Amino acid sequence: MEVRAPRPGASEEGSAPSIRAATPGDAAAVAAIYNWYVANTVITFEVDAVETAEMERRIASTLAAHEWLVLERAGEVLGFAYAARFRERAAYAHATESTIYLRNGLQGKGLGRPLYAELVRRTFARGYRHLVGAIALPNPASVRLHEKLGFAKVGHLARIGRKFERWIDVGHWQLENPDAP
Repeated sequence: MEVRAPRPGASEEGSAPSIRAATPGDAAAVAAIYNWYVANTVITFEVDAVETAEMERRIASTLAAHEWLVLERAGEVLGFAYAARFRERAAYAHATESTIYLRNGLQGKGLGRPLYAELVRRTFARGYRHLVGAIALPNPASVRLHEKLGFAKVGHLARIGRKFERWIDVGHWQLENPDAP
């Protein structure tokens, strides 16, 4: 099923974007978006660029049990969001960790919320009970997005990561499936 994102920004770029399941063929576009964040931000704690083949492996592996979505317009990938296993222990089997990335320059244009909302919907439709978003702080835009979708802050790890010669805090936001037993 293809989902149309709302019209914000559509007049600037042409047709309205759509949301669909990712395929391993999206790996090069996804890696290009992600690698900008790797090289320029502390939003991801990865420090080395991810090769297309590795991104293809990650997408295929994630799709085996979780959702990986892309936002595209006229065949061009504008962003992606996915949910993956939260932790390896069996007791965590009903929890996922979610993330979203938009191509640099597209933040704040109304594109992230429909993409992330669709990820939430599809993840809960698969029967998962929890989504956890780990946010490198400060990141007010990501906090706002999570909270608009109903996530609540449940934890804060101080100076847990180190990148670009600085210590970074990580906050955890959690959303529970309201229809879960």
